[in-house]
Amino acid sequence: MASRLTLPPVLDAGEMRVAEVALFASGVDPLDLMERAGAAAARAVLAFAAPREVVVACGTGNNGGDGYVVARHLASAGVAVRVATVGEPATNNARAMAARWSGPVEPIATAAPGALFVDAVFGIGLSRAIEPGLAAELGRLAGGARVVVALDVPSGLCTDDGEGECVSADLTVAFGALKPVHLLAAAHCGRVVVADLGIDVSGARTWGTAPPPSFEPGADSHKYARGAVLVLGGPAGQGGAARMTARASLRAGAGLSMIACPAGALTENAARLDAVMVREAADGAALTALLGRHRFAAIAAGPGLGDDRDRLDAALASGLPLVLDADVFMLFAGNPGGLAAALTGPAVLTPHEGEFVRVFGDLPGSRLDRVRAAAAQVGAVVLLKGAATVIAAPDGRAAINTHATPWLATAGSGDVLTGIIAACLAQGYDAFDAACAGAWLHGDAGRRCGPGLIAEDLTEMLPAVLAAL
Repeated sequence: MASRLTLPPVLDAGEMRVAEVALFASGVDPLDLMERAGAAAARAVLAFAAPREVVVACGTGNNGGDGYVVARHLASAGVAVRVATVGEPATNNARAMAARWSGPVEPIATAAPGALFVDAVFGIGLSRAIEPGLAAELGRLAGGARVVVALDVPSGLCTDDGEGECVSADLTVAFGALKPVHLLAAAHCGRVVVADLGIDVSGARTWGTAPPPSFEPGADSHKYARGAVLVLGGPAGQGGAARMTARASLRAGAGLSMIACPAGALTENAARLDAVMVREAADGAALTALLGRHRFAAIAAGPGLGDDRDRLDAALASGLPLVLDADVFMLFAGNPGGLAAALTGPAVLTPHEGEFVRVFGDLPGSRLDRVRAAAAQVGAVVLLKGAATVIAAPDGRAAINTHATPWLATAGSGDVLTGIIAACLAQGYDAFDAACAGAWLHGDAGRRCGPGLIAEDLTEMLPAVLAAL
């Protein structure tokens, strides 16, 4: 199925180097590319801050070469610029650009801070911690500035996993494409602007998220055409989570939402819902019969489910697209192979960190590596919730969502996300796109609600989110 989404590509360090080599092989001169990058960064600095005084800290590698280009273009725009050097340029390109700079140059140890600080010390090649003395000098210059700008990557952060210690930037100019660090360490990157350098990004395996297309139904649509969602409800006294999931699926565009309750829980749920249908399905056989009587397009299971493995197994065996959350991860703790064997249709798993470890154990590598490995193990899309939500498909595709707010860290927020993704599945999105679209919609609702939100607020904000698409 072709993707419904247009997502911004994200290149890791290795992919970026391959893309650069291909660009050079096509006839682009490396110095010309560095000139374009520095000029674009200078324009971004001028648009962001309109500075009068700038200090550019230039490293010895190509990131430092970019810094010399930025310094030259800012000086040409009438800005007072000083270059603070970490050492003599060590690459041919950096030496060439340093030779074109005719303005003030001083060692970083003796440089005084300026109103705006440009960090051009380390780029995508850094794979170690910065030497403490240099880190202190960068901190001193950044601390004396009102605005901090990073070229490509804030010095000290690893490109591929966002780990490390750095001086946080107010603006980061990403050369050619976004990198994982810009999303995984978004709090340290500030506003991120991509400088288009003509890089071929077709090799990307990772993307950011973006608003999905409009969810507006066609003029001749009906509730089943818009997609019907079945939510597995839990026992009496635990129905709140399933109710939030069901209501969220309706608000996110599903044409019908039904809660299938175990015996004794029907009255509790029916008393609190009007638009959501409620039916009793006491066991797996009853649930299978219910599925046979209705044209459901997706199932949501886990929120408030409890330890009801019988009805869960019936849902897993249905072949319908599934969103699995919460109690499902308790039932399959330490058993991703068992879950993979039980799945008969496309699925999205939405664990938080604790649930992820409960099922998959302590996988090695970066956050991206871990989620990719988990998706491959279980043969389903895995969405690991967090400040940077990471989504991966079994084929290696991944996405990172940072369109969110810390206020989403509240009870029931994940149940709403489950309902939104179920609605996306019911409306025909494949599992990866449904997870990406759902994460963005959920985050946008959170941003619109703002401080003090509770999970129910997210559901009621969804009409405004959809109307703005």
